[in-house]
Amino acid sequence: MELTNENVLGKIIEKFGTDNIWDAYAPDGIMTFQTNRESIVELIQFLYDDEELQVRFLTTMAGIHYPDQKGKELCMMYQLHSLRHNLRLRIKVYFPIEDPVLPTITHIYATANWMEREAYDFYGMLFTGHPNLIRILNVEDMEYHPMLKQYPLEDQTREDKINTYFGR
Repeated sequence: MELTNENVLGKIIEKFGTDNIWDAYAPDGIMTFQTNRESIVELIQFLYDDEELQVRFLTTMAGIHYPDQKGKELCMMYQLHSLRHNLRLRIKVYFPIEDPVLPTITHIYATANWMEREAYDFYGMLFTGHPNLIRILNVEDMEYHPMLKQYPLEDQTREDKINTYFGR
């Protein structure tokens, strides 16, 4: 089988079904789709183990905060790469900010250890099964997660800022 985005997506859907894989599209040629927390570990393990695909490199995991998306405020975005076939995949998992729990994938990719710690540190995402989920860049006694969009970007009480000077 030729490893096109469509063929790879078809193989994934054949294994996991459309109940677990949806919203597929390919911006910039990278197959991107969504799944749920319940399927993410099995899906990534499948991509890693499959001899045809050989998706054995975790490029990045990135946390994202969408404060206006009720029930889907947080997102974990996984970017995976098959070095053998130069195939890239982007998988997104959305979940509510009140329940920021995901399963760890450190047993599949060792590098996920640091990436999951970063998502915990900056967004408050919790990874069940993580071997050492502690802050990685901020001090341990910090009581907030700095990348959550909880505060306005500018001081709303300032009176010395005239919008025309700032191109608004």
